[in-house]
Amino acid sequence: MALIKPLRNIEPQIGENCFLAENCSILGEVVLGENCSVWYNTVIRGDVCSIQIGDNVNIQDLSMVHGSYEKSKVIIGNNVTIGHSAIIHGCTIEDNCLIGMGAIVMDNVIVKKGSIIAAGSVVLENTVIEAGTMWGGTPAKLLKTLDLEESLKNLEVFAQGYVKCAALHK
Repeated sequence: MALIKPLRNIEPQIGENCFLAENCSILGEVVLGENCSVWYNTVIRGDVCSIQIGDNVNIQDLSMVHGSYEKSKVIIGNNVTIGHSAIIHGCTIEDNCLIGMGAIVMDNVIVKKGSIIAAGSVVLENTVIEAGTMWGGTPAKLLKTLDLEESLKNLEVFAQGYVKCAALHK
């Protein structure tokens, strides 16, 4: 069973129809929307900041979601896919985005809707990723502009695939 633990007298709130892997940890001031999946060995640690996660979000194996004390909080929109071993730290990720495997997204970054952060990228503090763009590298830089409507659709379909995949693990 997943470790769900209150911190500072704040209990994590878990939405309906979520899959929480047996060895994931969700601690403190965390709100998780509906139809989300938190995969194996993932940690969502709301000890020093709030973490708000929308609906249909998948946070894949070995990922970490955290923020900085009195500096940042985490807001993740709907239909967001966070790849294996990603670090999401004190940033905002809007709806229908993909954060690639092993990517690091730092404090006060804003990833606007329909955007993709390539695998292994490091998005430096205070960066604004415009809607419908793909960024990659270390440090991450703009790689290309996407067709926003197409990107929003494709990334929603991708997120829905993980809702179905999570059903296999329940």
